[in-house]
Amino acid sequence: MLSTRLAPAARRRSPATGLAVLLVTVATVVAALVVHHSLASSDRSAFSVLRGVHGAHHDGIGVEDGVVPDGVTVFDDHYPAVTRLDPDLLDALRRAGGDAASSGVTLYVNSGWRSAPYQQELLDEAVGKYGSEAAAERWVSTPETSLHVAGEAVDIGRPDGAAWLTEHGSAYGLCRVYANEPWHFELRPDAAALGCPATYADPTQDPRMQQ
Repeated sequence: MLSTRLAPAARRRSPATGLAVLLVTVATVVAALVVHHSLASSDRSAFSVLRGVHGAHHDGIGVEDGVVPDGVTVFDDHYPAVTRLDPDLLDALRRAGGDAASSGVTLYVNSGWRSAPYQQELLDEAVGKYGSEAAAERWVSTPETSLHVAGEAVDIGRPDGAAWLTEHGSAYGLCRVYANEPWHFELRPDAAALGCPATYADPTQDPRMQQ
């Protein structure tokens, strides 16, 4: 008899219970949509900032000066940043790039050869960011001393590529030069036999930058 009396009560509560479940479900979906929209907006904002950093150049500075769009690799023949690198450096990069690819790693080029005006623009921007030329030159050399302007340095984009080249680069004569720039590589032909030399703390410690 007890179960007989409870059954109708349970049935009377079920519409309210169903409505509560429905409301909770709707609230959950709405919250998820709000979070998704918020994250998407954040991603778009970050992407806009990133595009501004890499895409805004003054005085007509562009691809012909060594500006590199995202996605360029050491095998790309369409950009002066790659094709105007020292031939021996480029050959070593492409040999390394082929072997890296067999390990599932792509060697992207964030920056390679640069024109003197492009280098000066980067230095001017760094002075504005760090407050003085002395502080800026820890990261960006002058056009007169830059190994990028000489076509003798390359910045490898994306951490996995730089990490792979740090570990394996000496076999191709490719070495990191500055401790504060894990992306910056230069050709050291003796490295295959002797290993890469010790890194400088930053470019201001490099005697070549004291010209």
